[in-house]
Amino acid sequence: MVGYNHYETEGKPLKLWDTSEPFEEEAMQQLRNVAKLPFIFRHVAGMPDVHYGKGATVGSVIATKKAIVPAAVGVDLGCGMMAVQTSLRAEQLPDHLHAIRVAIEKAVPHGRTDNGGRNDRGAWGSLPNHLSSTWKKMEDRYKKIIEKHPKAKSEKHAHHLGTLGTGNHFIEMCLDEQNHVWFMLHSGSRGPGNRIGSYFIEKAKREMERFYINEYLPDQDLAYLVEDTELFDDYVEAVLWAQDYASENRQEMMAATLKAVKKHLAPFEVTEMVVNCHHNYVTKENHFGENVWVTRKGAVRARTGDLGIIPGSMGTGSFIVEGLGNEESFCSCSHGAGRKMSRAKAKKTISLSDHKAAMKGIEARLDSEILDESPAAYKNISKVMKAQEDLVKIKYRLRQIVNVKG
Repeated sequence: MVGYNHYETEGKPLKLWDTSEPFEEEAMQQLRNVAKLPFIFRHVAGMPDVHYGKGATVGSVIATKKAIVPAAVGVDLGCGMMAVQTSLRAEQLPDHLHAIRVAIEKAVPHGRTDNGGRNDRGAWGSLPNHLSSTWKKMEDRYKKIIEKHPKAKSEKHAHHLGTLGTGNHFIEMCLDEQNHVWFMLHSGSRGPGNRIGSYFIEKAKREMERFYINEYLPDQDLAYLVEDTELFDDYVEAVLWAQDYASENRQEMMAATLKAVKKHLAPFEVTEMVVNCHHNYVTKENHFGENVWVTRKGAVRARTGDLGIIPGSMGTGSFIVEGLGNEESFCSCSHGAGRKMSRAKAKKTISLSDHKAAMKGIEARLDSEILDESPAAYKNISKVMKAQEDLVKIKYRLRQIVNVKG
């Protein structure tokens, strides 16, 4: 059964998994704009969580030949998810989970204060010894990038390692349908990745101006870098480093989370079910017999047997999935439910009482600062999962019982 709808455009076709609900017109225009680019390979794929983004939609999969669009890759380079299943069961948990949330919040720096300055609670003031050792393994590659592109440097390059951030990033304790306890988190490459992404987006725009290409672009945020140029190679090197940093960041946070909660829980072990996946990245892959660059902007790789994580919202649970290897999606699936309200609209529309009702039974912060992350701001995750039954199969459904937000 075909799970996507086919749309012809002025450029390459669109294949959209939009059967859960039609995509917003602003997002459709962005998809059509991307499809016009001369280096698009075969078609542009849109996952069921598509929504408006910068240049390209969040939830799109863009295969290209000989070029990459830095703004399509974005600035939260390597953003993704990690989840681990434990031997702990629901009946072994304490009656009250507040101490669990507090322990996680103390163990993992989160949020942002002091405008990201010296007293920012979301960064390490003094880097712990174990993180210093991890950073030293990554430092030489970073120095090489920054020596050539000093304006791509982040002042918090080491001090953001093992930290959560803000926005839709989170740490959760969950239960699956067999009442096994899981821990799950969502974050990326933090300040270093953001600075690298922002820097090369601007460099791409200057390249478009230098060669008078900018006037032909359907959107200035679709400025691109061309393969076999020094700047392209430098960008790929920097992005791959940031993606590795993001993966390491998630592993460090997970280790800190597990260590913190063990003081409050019955003894447990982590099972072999461990998933760590990007959903905001670029990589070289082979599709339809050709080697191409694949940009997943809010999408998870779902080759046959690949394990992925698809969160709904802070109140609607998540899914651990296994890829079915659907080539038409370039072996991809959604990275979540997808927003149906902008952050500004959510804060104006959703009341604190509505948010508290949606979060009933979950140990979490319940204040007006996170109304933009309330479940009502997101699409229906059940419909999103139904729309991609040809992309993934569900292995576990998780429901959160503790939620930590930045």
